[in-house]
Order: sequence, then C-alpha cells, then structure tokens
Amino acid sequence: MSRRSTLFSFHICCGVAAFALTQPMLAQVSSEAPGLPAPPMTAAADTSTIMHGVTVSDPYQWLEDGASPATRAWIAAQQQYTSHLLSERAGIALLRPEIRELVDLEDTHRVLYRKGRYFIEKKPAHQERASIFVREGVGGTDQLLLDPAAASSDGSGTVELLNVSADGTLLAYGVRQGGRDQLSIRFRNLKTNKDMESDTLPEARYLYWSLPMMADGSAVFYVKFEDAGPRVYRHAFATPAVADKAVFGAELGPEKLLAADLSPDGRYLLVTVLHGASGATDLYLKDLQTSALFQTVVAGIDATFTGHILGDQLYVQTIWKASRGQVFSAPLTNPEIASWRVLIPEDDDSTIEAIALTKDRIVINAMRNAHSELREYSLDGKPRGPIALPGIGSVASVEADPGSAEVCFSYTSFQTPNSFFAWSPAKTEGADSAIAAISAPEVPARLRDVVVEQLWYPSLDGTRVPILLAHRRDMKQDGNQPVLLYGYGGFNWAQLPTFSPEEAVWLEHGGVYAVANIRGGNELGEAWHRTGELEQKQHSFDDFAAAAKWLIAQKYTRPERVAIQGLSNGGLLVTASVTQHPELFAAAIGRYPLIDMMRYERFSIARWWTSEYGSVNDPEQFRTLYAYSPYHHVVKGTHYPAMLFITGDGDTRVDPSHARKMTAMMQGASSSGKPVLLLYDSKSGHSGTLSAAAEIDQTANELEFLMWQLNVPEVSK
Repeated sequence: MSRRSTLFSFHICCGVAAFALTQPMLAQVSSEAPGLPAPPMTAAADTSTIMHGVTVSDPYQWLEDGASPATRAWIAAQQQYTSHLLSERAGIALLRPEIRELVDLEDTHRVLYRKGRYFIEKKPAHQERASIFVREGVGGTDQLLLDPAAASSDGSGTVELLNVSADGTLLAYGVRQGGRDQLSIRFRNLKTNKDMESDTLPEARYLYWSLPMMADGSAVFYVKFEDAGPRVYRHAFATPAVADKAVFGAELGPEKLLAADLSPDGRYLLVTVLHGASGATDLYLKDLQTSALFQTVVAGIDATFTGHILGDQLYVQTIWKASRGQVFSAPLTNPEIASWRVLIPEDDDSTIEAIALTKDRIVINAMRNAHSELREYSLDGKPRGPIALPGIGSVASVEADPGSAEVCFSYTSFQTPNSFFAWSPAKTEGADSAIAAISAPEVPARLRDVVVEQLWYPSLDGTRVPILLAHRRDMKQDGNQPVLLYGYGGFNWAQLPTFSPEEAVWLEHGGVYAVANIRGGNELGEAWHRTGELEQKQHSFDDFAAAAKWLIAQKYTRPERVAIQGLSNGGLLVTASVTQHPELFAAAIGRYPLIDMMRYERFSIARWWTSEYGSVNDPEQFRTLYAYSPYHHVVKGTHYPAMLFITGDGDTRVDPSHARKMTAMMQGASSSGKPVLLLYDSKSGHSGTLSAAAEIDQTANELEFLMWQLNVPEVSK
C-alpha cells in the first residue's frame, strides 16, 4: 500500500488510460461518483470461456499478470487514488496516536518451555517487529537471542520461533521476507550462540510448525511442498541440505498436505496426510530403529485424525464418530484402529480444538459457545478439572514439553491483548494448580467498560447461529449504532474473541463489534463445518446476511450504519454478501480476499482448497461455485456499498489478482457514488508480518474508511 501523500491528478488518469489502450478491450469503464474524483480507468477485455456449457465472462483477466507493465501501472494508479481519498483525510491524524498506543503494547506470539527455560517470540513494547528471547524461569529477565534487523536488508524481514531441541541447546527459527508464506529455516547452536550456516534450509514453502528434532540432536525432519507434491525430508546436521533425502510422500500429488511428528525419544516418526486443507486425514507410523516400512494407522476414513506419542502409547484426537471430537489411545506396538480405546469421550456441549501431552497429563483445549476452555486429564483419561482462564476469550496456542509437567498457553479476548501463561498441575490432591503470567500486557483502561455478550439469532432456514457482540456499557440500543460485523465461515476454523487495535479503537469510538459464528467454521463441531462447505456453502452467506438483518431488527443499527469485514475466505464471504445483498450494508472491507471462484484453483496453493469449495472441473461443483462466485455476480448499475480491498504482492496464499480484478469490476459497475478502493502493498502479504508502523498505517486507513462511510464522528484527544 502506498502511503505517499501525492494528490490524485489528471496525469494519473491519463497515464492509466494510455497503457489501457494497449489492451484488447470492450470499453473504458469507471464510476463517476458525485463529490469524489473518478477512479482510474480500466480496460475491459473481451475474455470469456465456455465451461460445462456456460459462457463465463472475465473482462479483467489481464490483471492476473502481476508483473506486466500494464498491471504495474494500474496498481500504481490505484495506490495513489486510494492514498488521496484516505490518507489525506483529517481523521487519519487523530486516529494514529490512539492506534499506536495499542500497537505499541507487548505482543507475544509463541512460548516454548525447555529444561527450565522459556523461549519466547514477541514484539516488545514500542518496537517494530518481533524478536526471539530466552528467559530463565517465569520471573527471569528476557535475554535477546535473535533480532529481526539482521533478517533482511530493507527491514521487511521477520524471525519466527519454530522449535527448540528437548535439551534446550538447538534453536530452529524461520526468516520470512514480507508477508510471504515461504521462508528459510535456520538453526542456531545455543551453546555458541551462532547459526549453523551449512544447515540452513533455503527459502521454500515448508510446513514450518512441523519441524521435529531427534532427541540426540543428530537430525531434524521437515515438510517441503514441491511442484510434484509434499515430501517429508530428513536433514542430518552438519551435512549439506541439498543431500537431504525424502523419507515419505513420493506417491503424493500437489493437492495433498503433510505433517510430521516424532516420539519424545526419537524412535517413532508419525506422518499425517491431509486430503486438502479441510479434508480427511490419514496417519502412518514408522519405527526408525528398524528397516520396516511405514505402517498404516488409519486411512480412507472421511474424518480428521491428529496423533501424538508419549511413552509406549499413541493418542489420537479425532472427529470420527464424534462431531465435537474425542480422544483414543492405542499401544505403539499395535496402533491400528481396531486396537483403539476411547480415552476421552465426546462432550455434547463443547468441541475439542486440540490436545497437548505433558509427562503425566493430557490438556484439552476445548471450545464451548464460541469461547475457549482448558481441561486437564490423567494419561488414562480421568478428568482432573478445568484450568482457570482470565475470562471469556480465546486460547489459540497450547504448548507442552513431554519431558515436564508444564504447559504454556495463550489467552486473548476483545479487551485483553494477547498474553501467555505457564500452568503446572497441583502437587497435592485438592490444591489449586499453579498459573503464572509469562507475558500479560495490562488491559487498556479505556476498554474496561466494554461489555461482551453472546447471543443467538435465526438464519434463513431457521438454524440458530451464535453471535458475539462487544460494545461500550453506555451503548443505546436505538437502531442507530455503527456496527462492524466480522465473519469467516470456512475450513473448520472457529472465530473466537480476540484482541486487535482496530477493534479496540472502534469500540472506544462507540462502535459495536459483532462476530457471527456462521456455518463453515467448527464453533458447534464438525457438523457445523460440513453444513457450510462444498454444495452447502450458501449457508455461510445466508447466516451472515441473517446476522445483519437480526442486528437491524433488534434495533442495534440500520443498513446505513452497517459495515462488514473478512479475511481470506472471509473476503469471499464479504464479497458474496455484497453481491447478494447490496442493500444491507454501507461499507465492506475484504482483506486478502478470495473472489473469482472460476479460476481460483490456478493460483499458488489453491488446489488444497478444493476439499472445501469443490472444483470447476466437476460439473456439479462448477454449478455451485458459479452460483455464488462474487466476481461473476457484479451487476452494472447496482447501488453497491463502499468497498475497500486490501492485498499485496507478498500474498503467496490468496493471489492478489482476486482483489485487483474485483476492484476493477466494482469500480466500473457501482452506481451508488460510494468509493471502491484498493489498498495495495508491494511487500506485505497473507502471513500478517506487518511492522508496527505498517500496521498503524493500515489500521488507520481501515478505520478512517469505516468512520467516513458510517458517519462516525472523529473524537479528538
């Protein structure tokens, strides 16, 4: 996104018009908005394809080529147009100090416990990017291990904590440039505090959270995604990475994913095959001390299975025969499904999100009514009780060291910045467990008067859908409140209460923040996900529209004061909602959005998503996709809400051409007089590695857009 203050001028329009003439075109299109300068003109090319007997039009397909001079000129013109309409608004200057105060809070991303020491990835207060630290004991002083300043020459590089060996002497970390999914993996000997340069894994697409190390420090296993498909590799330290051999996956195609895990003693390698990003999973086990081949634990069942090894047992978390999840165990000597026994049965009122194993406990991260709960069990499945959380919020990370009794977990809520705590079980029966704060920024005083409610509303087909509402205590339910409605609804991913500077400032200015837990996520278990995927995807859009209608009917707001927002799959949700119900919303923000469902499979890793959406190669799935593909349902002359699309060249997950094409399409079609803007960054991407300064800029632009379009008064400090 360009932050330059260059004013929009006639020369910019002419520059775009000049390059557009080199494109084959039907017409030059732009929306003349009263009171606003016209957006850059965009050539509409005569591009169409016949698919399963249907003529599919794609007038802005030329914008898919992100490297072409024509596209680069178009992007530059859009950047300057957006900068003129947003960055020059007076409210930006008022918002930045408020946002900076919240962005400058300490922000911890991950904590690993090894041999009495805590390895911490965090952005310290008032710093631009996260660093990696080590701390002796909970109350110790943080010592800097890795500074991101050395990660790149232009300051856009970041470092990420990936793993630490069981004895705490070897650190694995990632170096990422901008927001790219791809990264390089490096290893540091903590005895010498120097990188093992010859062991660096060059930049590629790795499953970077799956990097198990041998207990003796001799080797590491990693998953690398190649054009032919994913592969598990073994890297022996002190040998060239180019000599690494694949140990699993040779027969798998590029539509599959892989994950790898090791038993704590390094004897057993457990591999998970994922059939797409939200499909079924298979488990395979190998005894590394023998020459035996991988043994099939479970395969060919339409359910997800996640395995963990401790001692001589395999523990499996699964939705098989249990939509909300259950946990089995089996001996490693006989791990097939016929030998499994139920250890922790399904709970009708909560969904198992993940499990973590300490040396003597199973810790369950569960979700009840769209907020997190932690519970402890003995290794034989006996309930030990809940682990107290600070409030109604979200636990995104639970990290256990199988060599100790301790667990490190994160916690956040609408009012609470991301925090980490250490927990260990009570030493005597009946005593309270010990919880200590590793990183817990103080709740900003101005957010202590925020009220959080969980309510339910009916969707179009009568299904009851949960919704989380946050607002100031003095909010008047008079039908006139500005509402920001957020949703995702896909990939079995629940939307729980989390903290962000944008939401916090929105609440402080009197806005209502709503999160609709629509179908497609797993807030109510796998059945909730299944009724919002593939041929039932329309349920997600219906649930989201019903949330807006309910907020209006309950006198929280009116259409002129409703904005919607979504990220990635949520960008699909937002744009589908706008094309299906333009009258319901005043504004919409799509971050790194997926939009063109006719061509989405062609780009980057999108082939992994056919398990969620389907493929245009299948006639029936094509009809479902075409029925809602937002790009193909923009109707010229429609009064569309104001739109802000956010993307960048660094997005190697959802191709930025989705946002480019939809911006052009809506600029040429909307008759509402409201702006259609593209916030485009040439470095950042999907992985959310913005510097503090860039986050402040993006947040200020988003909030100014919302306050402008929903007529929220600027409040000067």
